[in-house]
Amino acid sequence: MKLLIVESPTKAKTLQKFLKSHYIVRSSFGHIRDLPEKEFGVEIKEGKFFPKYVIPKNKRKVISELKKYLKKAKEIILATDEDREGEAIAWHLKEVLKIENPKRIAFHEITKDAIQNALKNPRQINLNLVQGQIARRVLDRIVGYRLSPLLWKKIRGGLSAGRVQSVALNLICEREKEIRNFKPEPYWTIEVLFQKKSGEKFFAILKKIKGETLGEPGIKDEKKVQKIVEEIKKLSFFVKKVEKKEIKKNPLPPFITSTLQQTAWQKLKFPAKFTMKLAQNLYEKGFITYHRTDSFNISKKAFFQAKNFIEKNFGKEYFAGFFRKYPSSSKLAQEAHEAIRPTFIENTKEKVKAYVSEEELKLYDLVWKRFLATQMKSALFEETEIEIEGNSFLFFKKGKKLLFDGFFKVYPLEIKEEILPPLKEGEKLFLSKIEAKKHFTKPPLRYSDASLIKTLEKYGIGRPSTYAQIISILEKRKYVKKKKGFFFPTFFGFKVNEFLKKNFPEILDIKFTAKMEEFLDEIAKGNLFWQKPLANFYSPFQKKVDKILNDESNQKN
Repeated sequence: MKLLIVESPTKAKTLQKFLKSHYIVRSSFGHIRDLPEKEFGVEIKEGKFFPKYVIPKNKRKVISELKKYLKKAKEIILATDEDREGEAIAWHLKEVLKIENPKRIAFHEITKDAIQNALKNPRQINLNLVQGQIARRVLDRIVGYRLSPLLWKKIRGGLSAGRVQSVALNLICEREKEIRNFKPEPYWTIEVLFQKKSGEKFFAILKKIKGETLGEPGIKDEKKVQKIVEEIKKLSFFVKKVEKKEIKKNPLPPFITSTLQQTAWQKLKFPAKFTMKLAQNLYEKGFITYHRTDSFNISKKAFFQAKNFIEKNFGKEYFAGFFRKYPSSSKLAQEAHEAIRPTFIENTKEKVKAYVSEEELKLYDLVWKRFLATQMKSALFEETEIEIEGNSFLFFKKGKKLLFDGFFKVYPLEIKEEILPPLKEGEKLFLSKIEAKKHFTKPPLRYSDASLIKTLEKYGIGRPSTYAQIISILEKRKYVKKKKGFFFPTFFGFKVNEFLKKNFPEILDIKFTAKMEEFLDEIAKGNLFWQKPLANFYSPFQKKVDKILNDESNQKN
């Protein structure tokens, strides 16, 4: 008997279906040991860190069951996910169950071919990835367990801080301050409804006066606006320039973890944590590739599947004509991984719906359409730019007409078509109507799931696979509330943020936090021993914690 251990019961069920009776597949139900929940759990001696792992009570039965199978197994294979967390689960299984030389396999999709290929090419547990996970876990434990008692003493019991969570909270609080301090200012734009001799009409906006481009966002002097309007009413107009050009709109890249979370919120209003749960289910059921990835890579097999599907279902004119590849935006992207895509492009929404929930189906359809679109021809537009002159006033209008829908056929983007009437240079136009529209400058928008994730990713704060959990913790701690999809900091969210800002500015410093992420990634790559960056961080950090903890001048208020 060959025993294959995975971390999830759903994944075990799917693998068993493919492996049939040749293997026994069992689940560890996640980590079988971890740092203790209610204590620091890290011993520090002479500047070195020693995690004190414990086995939770609810995992004792799991371990006991696995040991029964170990006795009968001729071969033991660990098939947990291929990321830091999955590698750490495999390592803990090896250590706790005392497995000598287990085979380690990993795959990015749960399909028969991928599993068989992985079984033919087993490897050792990657201890660099394990150390990367240990370092991240210990660092987060240091920050959380050292700062939280300070918050209890200085603000209120039950509060907590975190290395990445506190940066996210600071972003939300600073944005709220910006909004509250914002003072709207009025401005005006001038639009004219022009009419051709034939009767056709269209609007154009005033852009230049005497060769000077109007400033952004518009004209701020109401008296000046009124004067301009009166002047324009007296003028004659003609078309100064008509410029037409064809422009291509290329499809967006396939999904990676962060863009999946962002787009699922924008299109489906799924919170990040819910999206990741659905994606996990779809992956474990064998319908999509691994959903924790920062790489845009696509396998050769998937390229050909997409090409054949496009040509068969839409026609050869809809295939891009080449395999479109996207360079990874992050220097830390793991190029061995793939982007998120359907495991088989033939599995359309209709074929999958009997095996998934309604919400899973919506997310699957989004992944399916986004991937297929990447290999379709670009959408083609005819863009027309018009300039209309009246004495010293210049008006501008841009029109857009869709010539070929291309990838829009499966993944339409919100690009508004505006078709202008036929115009010739020198053609005379008549003023039908003039409007001076009053507007007010607007503050920046509050963060949503999508915009917060986008900002965290932009600055290299945390990792995409952790964003859903970070947002969930902020809501659970009642540091933020969500209203109509946007985050509002609560009273205690502000209090905690102000305390950290005053006493631990480096914890909230985007550059500092991003640098720590780089250290953690270097550890996972094997370029850096995990103890050193933690020791460099811990010593000055702990001294500051002790100083503030003993300072009686700043107590609860």
